[in-house]
Amino acid sequence: MNMSIRLPDSLHNRLKQMAEAEGISMNQFINLFKDLADETGIPYKSLINLYLRDCVQTKKKLKWAS
Repeated sequence: MNMSIRLPDSLHNRLKQMAEAEGISMNQFINLFKDLADETGIPYKSLINLYLRDCVQTKKKLKWAS
């Protein structure tokens, strides 16, 4: 199933850069979180926030944060 959502340019750019930092497309990046959300029952936006929190705690450098 494909879903189109309109994102503010700033958010779109950040998500794209996060995906690139992981070596995958933005669609793959978001779909990973959506799949995990289906498995866990946690909203995918919350999972993305948890991922970002983990990046901060582990001092993982993303391309957009450089």
